[in-house]
Amino acid sequence: MSGPGRMELSPSPPGLEVEYGELFTTNSLRFLHELISTFDEEVDQVLRLRVSRKAQLDLSGDLPRFPEATAFIRSDPTWRVLPVPPRLQKRHVDIGDLAPCNTQRFIQGLQSPAQGIQVDFDDGNCPTYHNQIKGIHNVYKAVHNQLPNTPPISQAPVLMLRPRAWNMVEHNMMVEGKEVPGPLFDFGLLMFHCGKKLFENKSGPFFYLSKVESYMEARLWNKIFVWTQHKLGLPLGSIKATVLIENVLAAFEMEEILYELRDHSAGLNCGIWDYSASFVNKFGHRKAFLLPDRSKYVNMEKRFLRSYMDLLVQTCHRRGALATGGMAALLLPQDQHSATYQTVLATVTRLKLLEIKAGVDGFMVRDDVAITPEDLLSMPAGGVTLYGLKYNIAVGILFIEAWLSGKGHFFYRGQVEDSATAEISRSQVWQWIRHQARLEDDGRVVNRQLVTDLTQEVIMELRTHCHTVRAGQRLLTAEDMFLEVAQKRDFPEFITTYLNLDHTFLSAHTTEQMEGLPESKL
Repeated sequence: MSGPGRMELSPSPPGLEVEYGELFTTNSLRFLHELISTFDEEVDQVLRLRVSRKAQLDLSGDLPRFPEATAFIRSDPTWRVLPVPPRLQKRHVDIGDLAPCNTQRFIQGLQSPAQGIQVDFDDGNCPTYHNQIKGIHNVYKAVHNQLPNTPPISQAPVLMLRPRAWNMVEHNMMVEGKEVPGPLFDFGLLMFHCGKKLFENKSGPFFYLSKVESYMEARLWNKIFVWTQHKLGLPLGSIKATVLIENVLAAFEMEEILYELRDHSAGLNCGIWDYSASFVNKFGHRKAFLLPDRSKYVNMEKRFLRSYMDLLVQTCHRRGALATGGMAALLLPQDQHSATYQTVLATVTRLKLLEIKAGVDGFMVRDDVAITPEDLLSMPAGGVTLYGLKYNIAVGILFIEAWLSGKGHFFYRGQVEDSATAEISRSQVWQWIRHQARLEDDGRVVNRQLVTDLTQEVIMELRTHCHTVRAGQRLLTAEDMFLEVAQKRDFPEFITTYLNLDHTFLSAHTTEQMEGLPESKL
């Protein structure tokens, strides 16, 4: 299908012809074409800036610092972000990782007593063409009160829409001869079809912005917001966005990021696994930044993560912005009287109390914290365990297997796993091989042969859950792809980018588009 100007769009996935027709109208295609052609070059520029910045750090051996060029922003005590609308105030519990292509789960989320839903086209979503169209159309139906047994959008949990990050492209649309940036595809369709309705109902449009690495990327998002509001006839400041600080370089520019988005800010969010993985991404080849076993030695109480959370909270409160914490990924067992249930509940409570005491979401203001670059870059002590290595291998393989199945997250050993935990898992395996780390258990060196041998053991355990030939073949394919990414000479920046450009992943879902909908994951 061709759109206005020089635009090409792939045909509808099987079974989504109605949804496709409602989303891709002449007017929406015209809007998308103009949005993408206006900002495409600037998207390329911020991605080139990432590469340049990484190369500069590698060549110089330097470490990040708070930028001198923007010291005037940090030293000016007068500026504040604009106040957020009432629906974003006193929001303590959001449902995370909810991919809206899963209609049943999306409806359950809308029926829940949660104050918000992270409507996820990023970490918890597998961005197949089917999933993007189904998910965006389900948001459209929710906003226009067309989903069964759900409250009006003004009374439902507030929708925090999370488009894909800048590293992702949409293969099924081309503008001016280029595949389009995934986040502009998602954001453009969501805003065109839902923006005005959300604003009229005082329920948005609100967004999460993933994997922002610098204030220049925040500046670009702000330009996109201003342009979009003008095109759709919305007042300046209608769009509000929470930036996820998931990269160590962004931690040194939090005030600048808020400043660039000050008319559109809904605050900053701190997590743990994407942020921890970014240390391997940026400094993983340096032995001083060897990250120990995440299952034993990495948590929000460690100095580098606690300092990051304290600085985020302090920055937000100084500038009148909201500070929010990460997702509790542990699953509660159904038996509320079991010892496991009580242990999980106690763990989540302890970690959330840590965030509350730090001042997350305005519970307590802390202005007495002085965070230094050394605090933010301090690696925790600890080693590598056999359990942790096998766990990381399993999560990496199962994530790839989930993507081959068309799913963005899965459950493993009582936890929700998604691209964030897959990132830290495969990052640690790569880094431990690179630095020939030794197992605490028996002193064995973590090398290619050991990882290959342990992967065989993990596969034997996982294959007991494969109930079809196709599922078994998919698991073995995921194993091969995991070993490939874990043993690369140069660290692949994002596992999602790597998979989204991989022939095996793309051909699997092209075949499914030809044959019908994806097979359910076992």
